[in-house]
Amino acid sequence: MKSNMIIKSLRTVFPLVILFLGTATAQAQTEPWTLKSAVIHALENNIQIRQAHLSTLDAQAAKSEAIGGFLPNVNIGANHSWNIGLNQNITTGLLEDVTTQFTNASVSVGVDLYRGGQNVLQLLRANLVLLASQYQIEDMKEDVALFVANGYLQAVFSREAVGIEQAQLELTKVELQRTEEQVQAGVLPEGDLFEMQAVLASQEQQLVVAQNQYTMAKLSLAQLLLIQDYENFEIAEEDFAVGGQEILVQRTTDLVARALDYRNDIKLALTNIDIAKTDLRLAKSISKPNLSGFYSYSSRISYADRLEQTNTFDLVEVGVVESTGQSVVRPIYDQRVVAALPIEDQLKLNDGHNFGLSLNIPVLNGLSVKNNIERSKINVERSEFQYKQQVLDLENSINQAFNDSKGAQQAFVAAQKTLDARSKAYTYAQSRFEAGAATAFEFSQAKLQFESAESAWLRAKYDFIFKIKILELYFGIPITDL
Repeated sequence: MKSNMIIKSLRTVFPLVILFLGTATAQAQTEPWTLKSAVIHALENNIQIRQAHLSTLDAQAAKSEAIGGFLPNVNIGANHSWNIGLNQNITTGLLEDVTTQFTNASVSVGVDLYRGGQNVLQLLRANLVLLASQYQIEDMKEDVALFVANGYLQAVFSREAVGIEQAQLELTKVELQRTEEQVQAGVLPEGDLFEMQAVLASQEQQLVVAQNQYTMAKLSLAQLLLIQDYENFEIAEEDFAVGGQEILVQRTTDLVARALDYRNDIKLALTNIDIAKTDLRLAKSISKPNLSGFYSYSSRISYADRLEQTNTFDLVEVGVVESTGQSVVRPIYDQRVVAALPIEDQLKLNDGHNFGLSLNIPVLNGLSVKNNIERSKINVERSEFQYKQQVLDLENSINQAFNDSKGAQQAFVAAQKTLDARSKAYTYAQSRFEAGAATAFEFSQAKLQFESAESAWLRAKYDFIFKIKILELYFGIPITDL
């Protein structure tokens, strides 16, 4: 049932899908699982998607950091020191072992006035990285949903195959009973009874095989969803009718144009180009001059005692006037030891201010700036090539999906016609067998061909449904809209 163009994608996604909760297990669900509930459960618990969400949180933190680049840098500093050792005693003037304490405090502010536009570019880049992480998550969700839908449809197909085998088995039992009655009545030879018994045994075997395939399909789906209660795991009775054929009347060019606007992997590739171009602008901005402003305020506090001048004084002769012989005196005030000034007063007396501008002009930095610019240019070209390759791959995938869907449609129509014809042939053979005009072998052959046509029709139906769904994904229709 898998489309060839999606096999490579599914193989890539498979390791991502099976890692749902690590050691955790899904909670038991009492009601049968619908396709929608299975897909939702997968999207909520897939480990790779959860890790991608962490990348989104990291991108949000980077954006916050880029916004912070527009804000000034403010720092507050303080230190307290003890000076223990030989110092002069201010009272006696002698050297003594004393302990003095000092406190220093400062506040500094720095602001970028011009950095070549780096702050703006870093914010732009952070926004682009955040957008890219969101596109990546959505792209992963589409892959996981497609993988789960494929497993779910396999289980539904297997269940319907069991229903067909059971219905055929019941018909065979009825025909066997009728054959026994006709053999006992002498209408049919005993060989016809043996033939019908062989047909019954074959169909019982086919039923066992179909039931086993259904069990394995459910088991695979349950393991995909990390459901441990395998015995109670059931899928809902949903009718998946063949639909969506109107998309086949679209031109592939229209599908490609729609996919280029819708597909998250294309959006991601375009965003990566924008990121690379922004990195190039950042690399160039580093070669431009940087101008910043700064301001700082500081003050100092001492806890040591101090000498304070009193109002009493002594007059001391310092000289004599030669002409008059009068003494020249000056007052020598007495001093006393007092405690340190209050902290508020010291902060005012000892404060200081420092401010200015700082200009940095890059001249030669080991050619690192030049080489970074060249590397950024290469990354831009690489991203553009990756985008072009992504578009080519998308066009090829859509063309292949379109052709696969067309082929599946034709196969389904042919299978429907074959089933109708085989059904009529079976009904005719049954009436002839019951009338004794046909042997049991002829009847069993008609029945076998009818059963084969019914199985082929069922396979063609779900193959068509899945391939149409793949094509619809490129057109933006959710996987759960079946």
